[in-house]
Amino acid sequence: MTATAVETGYAPVHGLQMYYEIHGQGEPLMLLHGAYGTIDLWGPILSTLAETRRVIAIELQGHGHTADIDRPIRYEPMAVDVAAMMEHLDIAQADVVGYSMGGGVALQMAMRHPDRVRKLVAISVSYTTEGVYPEVWAGISEITPEIFAGTPFEEAYLRNAPNPDDFPTLVEKLKDLDAQEYAWPEAEIRAIAAPALLVIGDSDVVRPEHVVELFRLLGGGVPGDLTGLPKSQLAILPGTTHVSIVFEGAEMLLAVSTRFLDAPMAERG
Repeated sequence: MTATAVETGYAPVHGLQMYYEIHGQGEPLMLLHGAYGTIDLWGPILSTLAETRRVIAIELQGHGHTADIDRPIRYEPMAVDVAAMMEHLDIAQADVVGYSMGGGVALQMAMRHPDRVRKLVAISVSYTTEGVYPEVWAGISEITPEIFAGTPFEEAYLRNAPNPDDFPTLVEKLKDLDAQEYAWPEAEIRAIAAPALLVIGDSDVVRPEHVVELFRLLGGGVPGDLTGLPKSQLAILPGTTHVSIVFEGAEMLLAVSTRFLDAPMAERG
């Protein structure tokens, strides 16, 4: 495969035919989109990461080219799907970068499949229902397919989905996902072995207090001049919302992410 070629395919994963694209060459990196996302919405984030890495971009259940199946959309099964995709592609371990819903899947990967995750970048992610502003959950409950009319999310779905008429079903399944209260065990988060970078916008749907709590669970929040730097990092990007962090905020997001990913890997304890 040349440096500019893109490999595409479908992997048989737990009843899904999961679509993937492989861009670039180098160390592997799994790239996981957010709710309503598709690979082609990553834009410069994907192309920049692929300049120095082998980026495996996945379309999760019911998204993009990956047709839905008869099961709810949930974080834990999607993490199992990604691990199975890595097995299918003969990738023992990779950096995992996930945004929003994909960030939750990435965090579950680090919790449930620790040997698969070298470094973790979790963008705009919470580990409890309370980590997101309550008015956001209230707004999600009012979402209808018509709200997406003419948006890049609807256009990408209609352009890529094998069954374009299924968009209302995706909306209902994602609303159902967000209606499930959750609180992932703090002990399991503390046990994550992979170095992690947490990134949110300063006007994100995730409360800044919550991401600091998550950062502390991952070993952060210490006086580094006295203790040494922790294995995990935190970035709050200024003037950035949940949606804009991967669009207008892409340059800042890439700056902090590539710095973290490029740093030498410390020995795991």
